[in-house]
Amino acid sequence: MVRQERAEATRDSVLRGAAGVFIRLGYANASLSEIIAESQVTKGALYFHFGSKEELARAVIDEGAARFDAKCELWLDRRTPALESLIGISSVTVDIGAHDVLVRATFRLLVEIGDYRGSGPATFDVWHDIFRELTSRAADEGDLRHDVDSSDIARFLLQMVSGVRLVAAATGTVRELSESMKSSWNMVLPVVVPESKVEYFRQFAARRLGTDH
Repeated sequence: MVRQERAEATRDSVLRGAAGVFIRLGYANASLSEIIAESQVTKGALYFHFGSKEELARAVIDEGAARFDAKCELWLDRRTPALESLIGISSVTVDIGAHDVLVRATFRLLVEIGDYRGSGPATFDVWHDIFRELTSRAADEGDLRHDVDSSDIARFLLQMVSGVRLVAAATGTVRELSESMKSSWNMVLPVVVPESKVEYFRQFAARRLGTDH
């Protein structure tokens, strides 16, 4: 049991060290020697758990995506209005994307590794399915305009949420991510939400995406 716990602790150290290096240098420029130094483990310990840089990067994606999904689960309760859930998920992107090194690395690696996946299904496909389910339910709940297609809105909102995060990281403006996400919702809500409900959802987004995040 002690040996297993030690092995798990070593694996976690490698994942966190790798995530830090991937954030700082990107996938292409990260070397295993730098990851070993950052993780403070031996070369043998790293290779015991991961056979290559790609395998390690995909493990970081798996762990980061799992941590992100766990936070999003709080917003997937069907008792919560679906459009509120979508706004809530965007706030998770801001919160955990700023404070969790594994999630931050995941957002970067998904773009840089080449096929947008860890070791399992394509991550954006999974997220797209969630967004489609939520926008379909939002339409049923009367929170989308009748002249918009819920599937189109699902894709657009996923593009918006992931794109705002990507641009913030690329331009070094992650500290402004809350405000950028809130501004994006302010612009899109009048296009997709019945006029009578725009102000309510704008206020909800303002509360969830306050600049104190």
